[in-house]
Amino acid sequence: MGYIAQEEWEQHYEEGLGFRPLGGTERELLAEHVPAPEGGGRALEVGCGTGELAVHLASVGYTVDAADFADSALARAREEHGDVEGVRWLHLDIERDDPAALHEDGYDLVILRLMYPFLHDRGRVLHGLGERLRKGGALVVITPVVEDTPQERRAIALGEDEIALVTSGWETAQRLDADGLAVLVLRGPCHADARAVEKSPTTGHALTGALAVVTDAAGRVLLGRSRRGMLELPGGKTAGPEDFAAAAVRELAEETGLVAAPGDAHVLTMLVDDSHGVPRLTAVVRITSWTGELAVREPALFDRWEWFDLHSLACAGDIFAPAAAALDAVWPGVIPTLPAVTAYPLAVDQPSVSGEPAEAVRLREAMTQTVMDGGWAPSERVQEALRTVPRHRFAPEADLATAYDGGDRAVTTRRDGNGRAISSVSAAWLQADMIRSMDPAPGAIVFEAGSGGYNAELLAHVSGPTGRVVTVDIDPWVVHRTRRFTTEAGSGRVTVVEADAALGAPAPLVPRGGFDASVITYNCWDIAPAWREQLTEGGRLVLPLEIGGYTRAITFERRGQVLHARGFTYCGFVRDQGQQARSIPTVDLLQGELTLRFEHGTALPTQGMEEALRGPRHEAATGVTMGANAYFGSLQLYVATTLPGFCRLAAHQDPESGVTDIAKDQDVPAILGEASLAYLTYVQTRDGDCPEDKEWEWVVHAFGEQGPRLAEQLVATVRAWDRTVRADDNSKHADPALTAYPADTPDDLLPAGHVLDKKRCRLVFQWPDRAEGLPPTTEDERVAQTAS
Repeated sequence: MGYIAQEEWEQHYEEGLGFRPLGGTERELLAEHVPAPEGGGRALEVGCGTGELAVHLASVGYTVDAADFADSALARAREEHGDVEGVRWLHLDIERDDPAALHEDGYDLVILRLMYPFLHDRGRVLHGLGERLRKGGALVVITPVVEDTPQERRAIALGEDEIALVTSGWETAQRLDADGLAVLVLRGPCHADARAVEKSPTTGHALTGALAVVTDAAGRVLLGRSRRGMLELPGGKTAGPEDFAAAAVRELAEETGLVAAPGDAHVLTMLVDDSHGVPRLTAVVRITSWTGELAVREPALFDRWEWFDLHSLACAGDIFAPAAAALDAVWPGVIPTLPAVTAYPLAVDQPSVSGEPAEAVRLREAMTQTVMDGGWAPSERVQEALRTVPRHRFAPEADLATAYDGGDRAVTTRRDGNGRAISSVSAAWLQADMIRSMDPAPGAIVFEAGSGGYNAELLAHVSGPTGRVVTVDIDPWVVHRTRRFTTEAGSGRVTVVEADAALGAPAPLVPRGGFDASVITYNCWDIAPAWREQLTEGGRLVLPLEIGGYTRAITFERRGQVLHARGFTYCGFVRDQGQQARSIPTVDLLQGELTLRFEHGTALPTQGMEEALRGPRHEAATGVTMGANAYFGSLQLYVATTLPGFCRLAAHQDPESGVTDIAKDQDVPAILGEASLAYLTYVQTRDGDCPEDKEWEWVVHAFGEQGPRLAEQLVATVRAWDRTVRADDNSKHADPALTAYPADTPDDLLPAGHVLDKKRCRLVFQWPDRAEGLPPTTEDERVAQTAS
């Protein structure tokens, strides 16, 4: 019995055949090593057949999902065990079907009994099932062993090499014996870090070869498990006068049985490295279309060929070094921490390559619905873009659930040496909201600062077939990655440029009259003049602007040389890396217990501050309260833009041992005076069992001789915010009227309001009824407010 085809299994069960019955030793080992958790657990059996094991697991306390791809097996299971409670029978091909029917919250036990050898893509399936384990859960494989199986039936058994592959990468792996069956109990994350490895030394003086990168209809990449104990791409040395593309096509057919036309083989990159001191030149050849049935054509070299999910490559174990580099050339970043290799990307007119699993389509639709339910995508064109553009293909290192999270999750794609995120795919709701705010019309030409690919392709989709997007990034790696992904999965209407985006787009790419809309996808402390100058009159610029360290995605509309704000969205992005990148002045106090952050750009005098902090603390109540889940982002912005001497005070010590009562590693708005400061915090005034029963009050703490007066200013500001800005509905808080003027605009040409000077622009904030009820400020304080 070595069935592979589903039809053969259907016939097997229709004829009344089954499997080896569940033995007593197996039952005992399962009871000892994977008992149901107290209160019951959830189990998944893959390849349940007629359901004997599933019923047993239900009898010992598990709620069981029993899955099989043979309808005849499930029909017998339902007929034979119809009265059994706690078992859900699922028709599911674990290798090919969308796993939507499986529980999203995972399983305490996943078990594969007498079916693992029948899997084709063993590594992918095992990794995917391991990701479904709950904390403390176990994956159990029960299988015959080659050494104990007759020759004619060894196709249904595993050899020692295969068992070693099954158990590698797990936190713990136990091997038990059940009357000749191997029982493998695997726990912990299944993660064997990808490692680039070499073959044995060669006797040649130089090596040239080609590697074929092939994906299937689900977007998975083909890798072979070689007899050398590593994963390899199809490929090999060039023969005679053939070119690299021809060599890749030939090797693909010889090794796997897949056939590609020469016109569907595209040489993307040349890799230059060495193998044991021998120079090596490897061509990376992307195969965009193929036919045929996958087979092991060279069994002396390969055990089998499998399709791998891209996000699983980071933990795929040993990969032949040129193959690892080739995978990274096609999908930069998909395998982290690879050894350095010299790569020469070629200007190739490669067509896009289709392919995605049904699960991606379902999750994309769910993500779109989540964004729509939040009110972030009222436009039908934006909705259609979210449904259409394959987000996961622009973050291949992430699993599908992470890529299509419709909540606040961004997918980090690049970090600096300190682990700080410097490039990411932003949360879908925020991208949708910014595109809605830009409102590019069909045929629009759009500028994007900060690349990645996905957002640019959303814009291209919204702008339609006659539209175009120019995306600019300063990071060469991000630019290379964006070019690859927009080539692989894009519309062909995105131009990717390596440059400092603060300088705008290169002149030849700027349309006559300017861009119809522009978007900045990283935190900006300032507004670059080029963004205004390259924007058409009446066009919209959306950017995440830092104001006192608080970031808002602000939609500006150009009117002459002035930008007028049309909307604000609370958000956060990675920081700018170009010429606008700024370090924020800070001052540590009390031996690092506290830090003052001068987010407006200029440090204020702090002489005598430490002495003040060692003195008595003045406290003032505001009388302004808030309940659970109240929004106070507008208060932060209000304080940062209306009070002189603004800064942020951060604590690095537990409040029990500090002087401020600020929670450790948190910061609060503060204002400074001469050897004095006051800061805004809150205290709980009412507790309760339900969130709606709880309440907090805003209070002000102050130190130093001028502390009481500073506290009075903060208290009055909070009360003014409560009267004129705050609303019961979190989404209805009042925004200021905000205008951005060129940096050289004289004071007498600015409207009345609170001026915040940046290096390249002057911001004027006009809050409703701001002057009412506030104590006066001194001339020195007004100067401090506009310091740049």
